[in-house]
Amino acid sequence: MTEIFIAGGVYHEKCIWPDSDQIFGSAGRAATALTTHVDKVTLYTYARDDVAQEFEKTAELFGFAVVAHPTETGISFEYVHCMSTPVVRPALARVPKLAAIEVAAEAVLRFGMLEGSARVNAKWCVYDPQSAFHPEPFGANGSKAEHLAIVANRSEIVAMGQNADPDVAAANLLAQGAEVVVVKSGPEGAFVHTTGGAKKHIPAYQSPQVWTVGSGDVFAAIFAGRWAVHHDAPDVAAELASRAVSSYAETMALPSERVPELQNAQRVPATTVPGKVYLASPFFNLGQRWLVDEARRCLAELGLEVFSPVHDVGPGPAHEVGPADIKALKECDRVFAILDGLDAGTVFEVGYARAEGIPVYALAQAVSDENLKMVIGSESKVFYDFVTALHHTAWKA
Repeated sequence: MTEIFIAGGVYHEKCIWPDSDQIFGSAGRAATALTTHVDKVTLYTYARDDVAQEFEKTAELFGFAVVAHPTETGISFEYVHCMSTPVVRPALARVPKLAAIEVAAEAVLRFGMLEGSARVNAKWCVYDPQSAFHPEPFGANGSKAEHLAIVANRSEIVAMGQNADPDVAAANLLAQGAEVVVVKSGPEGAFVHTTGGAKKHIPAYQSPQVWTVGSGDVFAAIFAGRWAVHHDAPDVAAELASRAVSSYAETMALPSERVPELQNAQRVPATTVPGKVYLASPFFNLGQRWLVDEARRCLAELGLEVFSPVHDVGPGPAHEVGPADIKALKECDRVFAILDGLDAGTVFEVGYARAEGIPVYALAQAVSDENLKMVIGSESKVFYDFVTALHHTAWKA
């Protein structure tokens, strides 16, 4: 019988768009994902009594065990959309630090936590530090592993490896005792570094819908199940993990699909196509301006150069603003359009772009099919979900 122990946070997560309200956190999501890959899953976490009781229902439903260390603090993450910066409650400075959770086992997946840490003694361990600012080195709290894989975002690898170049930082971590370092790199996919081996690129994969909250947790979970439990080669484990993320992003569903389903699914690599995107949108009230700013930030995070009329031209008379916007539109290789409100300028920009043969990716959450007829008829891509629209624009799908 195969077995894995997971140590990490279980938190309340809420998202406005799309609507989601559940108790998971990194460890809870990973434990659920892994039940189709490992026979016995045991989760160690900190949890307030009410949170533990509620989460026990999930554990019972999916068939894994929970060992909850008591805390008086219940932590929540609140998102406007799944690429937004979450509001964490209570403020991190008010979260008390608790004694480390001791975990000794053959195979362990350890996540960083807000309330404390897990001190691990394992033969096989996968470590995901889960800290954007001060990721804790694996051994800082006395953790030990015969075989250690570090799976972390690029910023975390750079911080732990103490070098701005992620390749050099990964090499430093290998020199310090890690056997595998996986650098998760968003739309670029992931890069697998091993002692004595060449760096291997693992692509991210496209999905018709895109849900990103917890996608890194799913990656770490499936990688841990395949590498630390089933002892697949690191690149094979990472490839299956990336496919599992694509399935999760598409469906928001757990547990993960099993290996045959992951391998047989037809997936298209999801690398951002470099280029410049024209951000067409009204910006005449607070809500409109907030959405423009958010779209601009997210498109840049996905690796695109963004031209935004309100930011790059600004207000002015029609004879100045119009030509400047049209000139910029012709210099862009795609358009991201926010059609809610059917702003005349935005609709004009969409039509002009299609007449020039420029692809258009449009967000339309409150526009009738009748009003979208020419947009769809001119082969623009129309989306109901904000984050999905952003990703398809980046992929130029």
